[in-house]
Parts: sequence; C-alpha cells; structure tokens
Amino acid sequence: METVLITGGTGLIGKLLVKALLERGYSVIVLTRTPAKQDSFSTLLSYAAWNIEKNTIDIEAIKKANIIIHLAGASVAEKRWTNKRKQEIIDSRINSSALLVNAIRKYGGNIKAVISASAIGYYGENDFTKTDQNGFVETDLAATDFLGSVCKQWEESIDPVSAFGKRLVKFRIGIVLSNEGGAIKEFNKPLKFGLATILG
Repeated sequence: METVLITGGTGLIGKLLVKALLERGYSVIVLTRTPAKQDSFSTLLSYAAWNIEKNTIDIEAIKKANIIIHLAGASVAEKRWTNKRKQEIIDSRINSSALLVNAIRKYGGNIKAVISASAIGYYGENDFTKTDQNGFVETDLAATDFLGSVCKQWEESIDPVSAFGKRLVKFRIGIVLSNEGGAIKEFNKPLKFGLATILG
C-alpha cells in the first residue's frame, strides 16, 4: 500500500483523514512541528518534523511519500482579523506550500500526486439579487475580498508541483461543522446570549 504524507494532520480535518487512511491500509506520515509529542496509535502511522518559520522539513519523509495531502494553514475562525492575523493566515499557507514545493523538487521522486486544500472562500459571496447568478462553477475567477485573495494565493503557491510531472488536485473545502472545534464554536458563542446570528 502507498505512503501518504499529510500536513495539518493534527488538525480537525487532518485527524479524521488520518484515521480513514489507516483504516484503508495506507501508511501515513504526519508532518508536525512536535513529532516527539505525538502518540502513534497504529504501526502504520508515524510523525516527521517540519518547521515553516525555520524552513526545515524531514527529507526522508518526503522521499518515502507517494502522495502528499497538504492541509496546513492557520485557522480563519479562531482569532480576530487584525492586520497581523491576516498576514499570519496568508503566510501559513504560502510559506508552507513553498517549503513543500522545494522539497518535492529535490527529493520527491516517488511522489505521484499532491492534493492541496483550498476553500470555498475563493468564490466570495453569491449575490442572490442577480437572477443570472445561480451559484459558482470551478472555472469562476477568485473573489477580490480577503478570503478570495487568500485562496487564490494559496492555490497558486502549490502550482509549481505540476511542472515536476506530479498530478495536482486542489479541493475547495466548505465550512466544517464539528463539535470537536472549528467554525461551530464561533457560531455557538452568540447563542449563550439568546441570539441566533449569521456570521460572515
């Protein structure tokens, strides 16, 4: 069975994805800043180090991988969007992709495909007042707001792997609702005060 290398594998989506891959018999390597602190609950699961700020990555993990799933990126829901936080959101995506791209270029001979996360924030708002707008399609241009710009830069940052002959898949994830964390935590906050608000 093939080896899947995952960034963001300790996050909300990542944890569930790791579990699903292990159940299907894949060998999984999770890239994390703190591999020594992670508990491996399967012989098929291991952890390897990377540090985006220091531009370091476990070369052996890249060499072993057949597929890379890139989920890493600072949460857009956890903190207020100050200018500093906005830059963190962008940098966490762009710089992590750049680190991966460089490692794949040098050591990714066994890699067949790269699957990289993006988000439906790419499309921006759907203007329901326009009778001709019935939703979005994959080929639509990115929105010009903050999230649209983030997603556009995010997707472009991983594009170079295509030039290395690797299959590149970008998937745009919607809002993830889970009692384990993510956006629902923010949605629930106003309910404590008896308010059902629309966040956007």
